[in-house]
Amino acid sequence: MGRPLHIAGCSFGKDSLAAILLAKEHGEPLDEAVYCEVMFDRDISGEVPEHRDFIYSTAIPALERMGVKVVVLRSEQTYVGLFTGRVTRGKRKGMVRSFPLCGKCAVQRDCKVKPLERYKETLPPGTVRYIGIASDEQDRLLRLDGAQKISLLEKYDYTEQDARSLCEKAGLLSPIYEFSDRGGCWFCPNAKRRELRHLYDHHPDLWAHMLELQAIPGKATEKFNRTQTFADIDRLFREEDGQIPKAA
Repeated sequence: MGRPLHIAGCSFGKDSLAAILLAKEHGEPLDEAVYCEVMFDRDISGEVPEHRDFIYSTAIPALERMGVKVVVLRSEQTYVGLFTGRVTRGKRKGMVRSFPLCGKCAVQRDCKVKPLERYKETLPPGTVRYIGIASDEQDRLLRLDGAQKISLLEKYDYTEQDARSLCEKAGLLSPIYEFSDRGGCWFCPNAKRRELRHLYDHHPDLWAHMLELQAIPGKATEKFNRTQTFADIDRLFREEDGQIPKAA
């Protein structure tokens, strides 16, 4: 009987890539890396463009040169599909679902978790998964359930900063860290101000798509995040740039 299959979940952020680099450095078994790409619509990726370019132009070719098979998953569902769907029950029945709720993101559930779970069901029993959690993320490490989920960063005592340094040394640090301390979809309701400002400044086409969605009538909620509409954020940035007068 051969050894179990070993796979690495990979977002192409620093921690998941560092786990793969450690596996190769230390001769740990590794059969494939699995990445799930969330889509805005059928044609536009949910990845921040700089990160998507890094994934497909730099990271995947580099892993393949190392002999790591990369599996790319995508859901049939998209952000726009979820946004424009209708509420089916409750007091908002019939309204446009609109922006996902912070902390209860239907996009995370339907566009990422479900495809990964379906793929997991195709894997043989006993498959071991490498999870990119650093040694200084004790709360997250405590949630790992048993021997089939392993953090190589914990095993080799790599902190988040160590993971970043390892990726930098290998030429595999995503440019997303130049304007964000985390990965995430460009339409994420948890996006920080700096991330939103980057989208506004550098990707006006994507910004315009969000304003188009904001303008759809009959939405279950107008809020993009816990406190603001997307129009509120747009107005704030235009005020900062002097395009419109600041509100009194």
